[in-house]
Amino acid sequence: MLHYILKSMLQRPDLWIDKSAIGLSGLCLLHCLLTTLALLALSAGSIGFFQHSIHQIGLAVAIPLAVVGLGRGVLRHGRWQAAAAGGVGIGLMLGALLTPHGHGELSLTVAGVVLVGVAHYFNIRWSHV
Repeated sequence: MLHYILKSMLQRPDLWIDKSAIGLSGLCLLHCLLTTLALLALSAGSIGFFQHSIHQIGLAVAIPLAVVGLGRGVLRHGRWQAAAAGGVGIGLMLGALLTPHGHGELSLTVAGVVLVGVAHYFNIRWSHV
């Protein structure tokens, strides 16, 4: 099974990049929603998955995935809309880092993550992979 997965990743790196980016978007969305629920329920500090530094780490991984995956997609299928949507999503996520904790930060992050995930979904779809 692992051999098949590795072989598939090596044969179609663009698909792996887009799917990884979608997975990262899902993890970010899960983090945002779970953190909000946990803080509402516990009204206490944050540890592990709930630490604020996870935002910088996630964004540091998301930016190269978006640039490489969406950029290669534009070269392959010629549609710039996925890269534009992904760029706006990354911009919203960057804006969230500059926003104080609260509804504004959550809204910007969730909107950005969803937009980046949708951009990678269309990148896969338009690439006919």
